[in-house]
Amino acid sequence: MTAVVAPVPAPELQLSARKLKAQQRASDAKTKLSSPWASGLAILIAILWTVPTFGLLINSTRSDPAPQQSGFWNFWNGSTSFTLGNYGTAWSGNGGTPLYDFIINSVVITLPAVFIPITLALLAAYAFAWIPFRGKNILFIAVFVMQVVPIQVALLPLLTVYVKVGLTNSFWSIWLSHTIFGLPLAIFLLHNFMKEIPPSLIEAARVDGAGHVKIFLKVLLPLLVPAIASFAIFQFLWVWNDLLVALTFSGENTAPITQGIQGLTTQFGSGGSTILPPAAILAMLVPLAVFLSLQRFFVRGLLAGSVKG
Repeated sequence: MTAVVAPVPAPELQLSARKLKAQQRASDAKTKLSSPWASGLAILIAILWTVPTFGLLINSTRSDPAPQQSGFWNFWNGSTSFTLGNYGTAWSGNGGTPLYDFIINSVVITLPAVFIPITLALLAAYAFAWIPFRGKNILFIAVFVMQVVPIQVALLPLLTVYVKVGLTNSFWSIWLSHTIFGLPLAIFLLHNFMKEIPPSLIEAARVDGAGHVKIFLKVLLPLLVPAIASFAIFQFLWVWNDLLVALTFSGENTAPITQGIQGLTTQFGSGGSTILPPAAILAMLVPLAVFLSLQRFFVRGLLAGSVKG
């Protein structure tokens, strides 16, 4: 009796089938999310998140001492005068360090703190996903466990190491710290995204004579753009809004915008009610621009895990 061997579908057919499944699941998810209950909940959450920001925006233009005497919801009664001079005062620092110096420091801190962990995580995730080696599973579990280690536990040991090697009060100590704290999550997310790529696509590239470098650069990297953008947004926001790491490792010349805003509180005390809101609004502009520019990749990256074929 002769056994009949079913033909193995070509990589292109497998990819088409996976794409159809992904599109169908995405369509089902979109249908569920567009239900009246889901839409109502989304509107409620949007309002709850928008009200504090709206209040901050109103208070940033109110004259002193109105922000100390009444809430922002009293702006409509006509007893408060509005001015944009608060932004100029916050930007110039009003005799202290100008706010734009802190913003420049934040940019210098954030860009490498995003680029370095993504670069290292891409290489590590590729090794975990597609290169067999002894102890891979145990090492990956260790990386996963590192995500639940509180940052506060590592601050003192890191500070001790930086003091011994002479990296205190420098950008290097902040870059390394954010890289250490962000690397486990980056490896985990990128590894999971890589594992969703059909193995037949990798095998087809190997049949064509491609090595690890060519497979990584030509095949995988273009497909990883949504995942990279998703983590880049998260990491950018975490680093830009960080105060704890900055207070621990930064010096006077490397202080970011969050530390600068805290300095305004110390400098003006209760009289800073007209300085802190505009300073906070100015600090929000850069991450807001980054998020809006990468939003389409961010959504695709988040949906990638929900449409696994």
